[in-house]
Amino acid sequence: MNAIHKENKHFWSFASTHFTYFFIWAIVYGYLTLWLEKVAHLNGTESGFIFSFMAGISLLFQPIFGILSDKLVFKKNLLVTITLAAILVGPFFQWLFLPIVHTSSFLAAIVAGLYLSFILNGGVGVVEQYVERASLVNKFEYGHSRMGGSLAGMTASLVAGRLFIWQPNSIFWACSISAIILTCLVLFSDKVNVSDLQSNPDTDSDSESAPLDKKTILSIFKLKNFWVLSLFYMGAAAIYDVFDQQFIVYFTTFFKTASQGTLTYSYMASAQTAIELLLMIPMPLIINKIGAKRGLIAFGFITFIRIFGSAVAPNWELLVFFRLLAGLEMPLLLVSIMKYITGAFDIRLYATVYLMASNFAKQISVFIFSTVAGKLYDVIGFQHTYFILSAIVFVITLVAAFMLEREHPLVDKATGQPVAQPES
Repeated sequence: MNAIHKENKHFWSFASTHFTYFFIWAIVYGYLTLWLEKVAHLNGTESGFIFSFMAGISLLFQPIFGILSDKLVFKKNLLVTITLAAILVGPFFQWLFLPIVHTSSFLAAIVAGLYLSFILNGGVGVVEQYVERASLVNKFEYGHSRMGGSLAGMTASLVAGRLFIWQPNSIFWACSISAIILTCLVLFSDKVNVSDLQSNPDTDSDSESAPLDKKTILSIFKLKNFWVLSLFYMGAAAIYDVFDQQFIVYFTTFFKTASQGTLTYSYMASAQTAIELLLMIPMPLIINKIGAKRGLIAFGFITFIRIFGSAVAPNWELLVFFRLLAGLEMPLLLVSIMKYITGAFDIRLYATVYLMASNFAKQISVFIFSTVAGKLYDVIGFQHTYFILSAIVFVITLVAAFMLEREHPLVDKATGQPVAQPES
């Protein structure tokens, strides 16, 4: 833990940023579907329609956010705009969304998609790439900072389940409080040692200082590896999200009462994020050893096992077991993708690649599959839909295993030797 100790002040600030941002994320994505069913009285198709619009509208933000982030680098203009918008989550759902959804579910989907995709589907890439770049300069592991996000998921599951039972709208006001803290952290606490930028070989300072023109940005679309990575995200990471969107509804069907299922779900989600939190500690070291590509492929196959297993689970106890596999999936994906993009692409285009190959491609798939899956849940049921989703994940992961290029080790330009990335 020497690197964390050396950069103690910076590390804990960014870990807190991860915590407060993903507390919002965990509540919205963990409980929005249940809220839409119980409070807004929408069915599976209508809920899936809203998630599709969230993904679809985010496609407008992600290319812009990626290019802006690469140009801004460590300037916080865009980041602060997103955190300020997140403060309005509570007022949005209680005073704006409910009146609209009772008038027109279509209009509600557009409004919710525009707002939530700005702060979540689009905004997540801005937050993640900023912390990853800061970790390279401040010399701490991104994966260890991301533990704050895992801790947030565990905390949100424990808190939100009880808040929802007490007063459903209160979960969104908890998001607003978290967003206020997040904004303060970004404005006053998150510091980057810019003076160390020139001396840190991991950041490739010559490349960072080179002009970022239109030709350079467009060059990534000529790379086969960019499209393979995009395909992987469309067929594995996106299906992971689609599967989780209405899982809580499926899970509660195994119980006599919805309240009992909701409370059990909160315990299960907390256990999952506790596993995720613990695995975030050794995961950077593991990925440094096995390679980022292998980490991505492992994520894909574990996702297949989790979805397929959920379809055949005969009781809620076994369903919990497969759900807990997500505690391994997320550390694998989060650490692997950050290290993969750093090692396989021009670091000047880090945010553009991350937001386009990961988020943009992923949201295209989520946009398509959210509505389709929502309709399938209503027509053929959860189990048969899960069989279809798991088959898609398996095929795409198999393709990526053969076609995705291995990342290149970072090289110290002064010595010509590979740079060992920090392990703690």
